[in-house]
Amino acid sequence: MRRALEIATTGPAPLPASSSGGPDPGALGALGALGAPGGPGAGESAGVDVPVGAVVYGPDGTELAVGRNERELTGDPTAHAEVLALRRAAARLGRWRLDDCTLVVTLEPCTMCAGALVLARISTVVFGAWEPKTGAAGSLWDVLRDRRLNHRPEVYSGVLAAENAAVLRAFFR
Repeated sequence: MRRALEIATTGPAPLPASSSGGPDPGALGALGALGAPGGPGAGESAGVDVPVGAVVYGPDGTELAVGRNERELTGDPTAHAEVLALRRAAARLGRWRLDDCTLVVTLEPCTMCAGALVLARISTVVFGAWEPKTGAAGSLWDVLRDRRLNHRPEVYSGVLAAENAAVLRAFFR
């Protein structure tokens, strides 16, 4: 959760620089800039987008991908931290099924993000602050535990809730 909170407040770490001063092309691998932690807009959305951070961890606990809200930065209404992290993790693994992966996010997922988590077959979701207005993991709805759906991840809620909520309150002041 601390890593997700770091992403929310500061954005992803920049990529190592090459001798030309730009990102090292070798550090991008096959993903290109989009899937890289320091991809386009890294840190640029700080202060503009709502500070929500998400991290996808693989079955062995390695960090696969990160995401930070980029709706304002990109003009994309689906650029929520969770969706961006899912896209990047799927690209890194080369498959859309993220079985046995864990998503950690600083704010309770909305209905769009909860639906994406179910469809991606994420095994575990860990979130920090509750979102009573749009939350879909127990606050307003409970999409992640809906027995009518074909997949239900394990959910751990309220992890470092006070710290995560403080970041959001400070942003909206």
